[in-house]
Amino acid sequence: MPVPQSRGLVSRSLLRENAYQALRDAIVDGTLAPGERLNDSDLVAWLGISRTPIREALGRLEQTGLVRTKPGRYTIVSPLDLRAARGAQSVTAALHELAVREALPNLSAAELDAMRAANTRFAEALARNDVDAAVAADDAFHGVAVTASANQALRAVLEQFTPVLRRVERLRFSSLSGRGSVAQHDRIVELCAAGDVDGAAAATRANWETLAPLLDALPADEHAHEEDVAHEDVAHEDVAHEDVAHEDERHD
Repeated sequence: MPVPQSRGLVSRSLLRENAYQALRDAIVDGTLAPGERLNDSDLVAWLGISRTPIREALGRLEQTGLVRTKPGRYTIVSPLDLRAARGAQSVTAALHELAVREALPNLSAAELDAMRAANTRFAEALARNDVDAAVAADDAFHGVAVTASANQALRAVLEQFTPVLRRVERLRFSSLSGRGSVAQHDRIVELCAAGDVDGAAAATRANWETLAPLLDALPADEHAHEEDVAHEDVAHEDVAHEDVAHEDERHD
């Protein structure tokens, strides 16, 4: 869909991190659709900030795989593709398993309660088909172990790769395939409460690996949208050249 028409979404006093988060969330939730062109002027008007933090945010989004840019030609929202999603899944699954391993020896009763509460919110969100709330609750559930691990390197890598995977998860949570995660979350909490580090870590990895069927359904050709945009640019250039040629003929 086109860039939203609302204005001044991000306060001018906020830094590029806010622009990054706003654009990232709009891509993940589908407000900015795969393959959509991102024009600086539209984004400036929408977010209500200057061009510089927007360009910096787009650069970060390109590094995470959410945006593709061809300098001087176009910037588009990256299409969902098999290679990027599989890479993000393997990294994310391994790091969440590591987070549980590092967190579990010191995981408190309050943190276990926080996981249970997040899973309750998750189940309720799925029951009412509220994808946004389901994603937020799932983030909160897994975020307990990530925070408890106190591993900043782990957190930084997850922040880079999780947005790519969240686009796929939104498809899962909008279908019946996401319902099994509630029981898987319950099992993870049960194993954590029992102090079973290996079992909890394995269950966490298995939970993230349930995205595989959706990944298999993604398009394998990750450059399809990019090529379409490139062909469109060439077509525009050809029309422009023809116009110039006709103008020259009239002057002759």
